[in-house]
Amino acid sequence: MRARVVGEQPEGYDVGDAYHHALMTILVAARAHGVAAIDGPYLKVRDIEAFRRVAGRSAALGYDGKWVLHPDQIAAGNEIFSPRQDEYDHAELVLEAYEWHTSAAGGARGAVMLGDEMIDEASRKMALVVAAKGRAAGMRRQSGPFVPPTDHKQASAARKS
Repeated sequence: MRARVVGEQPEGYDVGDAYHHALMTILVAARAHGVAAIDGPYLKVRDIEAFRRVAGRSAALGYDGKWVLHPDQIAAGNEIFSPRQDEYDHAELVLEAYEWHTSAAGGARGAVMLGDEMIDEASRKMALVVAAKGRAAGMRRQSGPFVPPTDHKQASAARKS
């Protein structure tokens, strides 16, 4: 591949992303083996905006991180691969709500509404990933805790009729 910088598109290649297949192959293999998917380095160490663009691409695909070669890349990498505060808060809310709704007190249900969003076991698994990344980054929840509905039994009876 004719590229001047690892991670940049080759000159003259204008049909999508030349690295997409390779990135997805690595990501799928990492997930299949239960290991973190880490994108390779970006060699123009002083071009932080280009680093952000390339790292953002792999983060959007689901990568867990990216190599950094220079201290100037660290803050951008941490920002890109850490959840935003609202994402972290929502993940913690989903985990609390799902735990309550699947308990005997919550009706032992597997799929429920949380506001306008349906949550289930798949939602819980995705929330676990986001919450773990946030905790690893030292994040603390800024929104309030889950508050179980007070009319839970009435709502359950209404759904059955």
